[in-house]
Amino acid sequence: MPTVADPREPASLPAPVLTPARREHRKGAIGAIHVAIGRLLEIIIEWMVVILGRRVSRAEEPWLNTPLGDSVLIGAGIYEQIARDEHLEMRMVPDAGLIADFDTLRGPKFDPSVVHPRIRHFYEHASQYQLEAWSDVALVGQFFLWLLVEFISQRMDQLNFPISPLEMARGMTSQVIQLRDPATSRLAYTGWLRTLKSSGLVMFAGIYSVAKIPGEENPVVKVTFPDRGSANVYLVPLNHPDGSFGLDSSGSGFGRSGFYRVIASGKDHLRVRNFKTLHELFHVYEDKEGVLRTDHKISFLGMTIVRLHYKMTLVADRKGGSSLSEERSSSEG
Repeated sequence: MPTVADPREPASLPAPVLTPARREHRKGAIGAIHVAIGRLLEIIIEWMVVILGRRVSRAEEPWLNTPLGDSVLIGAGIYEQIARDEHLEMRMVPDAGLIADFDTLRGPKFDPSVVHPRIRHFYEHASQYQLEAWSDVALVGQFFLWLLVEFISQRMDQLNFPISPLEMARGMTSQVIQLRDPATSRLAYTGWLRTLKSSGLVMFAGIYSVAKIPGEENPVVKVTFPDRGSANVYLVPLNHPDGSFGLDSSGSGFGRSGFYRVIASGKDHLRVRNFKTLHELFHVYEDKEGVLRTDHKISFLGMTIVRLHYKMTLVADRKGGSSLSEERSSSEG
């Protein structure tokens, strides 16, 4: 998996303690039926990948490589599993970003220098921000999203999308977790863990990087969600005239931006299915009041399934990292 070099030696905090959510298991016949339905849905999805996907070599298609989950329960523990399997060290850095250097996204169709500096600061120092979030699930998507969350997501403790807006009322946690080589401090993976405060369930336990993929001229943002295998999303960066920033996964074929379901197929191969009908679109911007916000839309078959809205607030008391004003002064000097 591609890595982004961090130009600074980080001053790390103690290793994070990632506590899984308390899960109440259904008992008796109802519990058995619930587990059976969930497992059946998982098997259907896996066989769609096996039958309709393509078998690729890890060496020939390195852009698809990513840590793969191999158990039912993923949750916050996925970072500890990766660290253990690959002999890495988990660190929490006060000013860690999702992308260490925003300029790594530069390409023929994207210019990072025209993006609003506050947006760049968020991506390079996401640990300094707290999130507030709101959700809206379209009527057409409520049943399918309920199936996913009720029978698959809760069992995995991954991708627990809120069905009701009230699930977001108590807010969302946000932690950026770095996985580094303990000998060299090389950054191997950057994780972004977001959980629902109301339930403690994991909404997103993702891994973020910048990657080059065959069908896109620009570098893309690669976001992977380990589960039983992995869900990989490749997002093309977009410039908007007002200095806002976009990410779009609506590619039209294999090797382009989009959603890819990945499972292992032997030691040196992967089985991959590109779901061309599932798209994500992000719009990151500063509003008229100077507040940093993101609109996030997920669509399937051209229909909007869920919309999420985030408010990102810089937290003044998270010390140890560079501030936006310091970076502006440095660039101006």
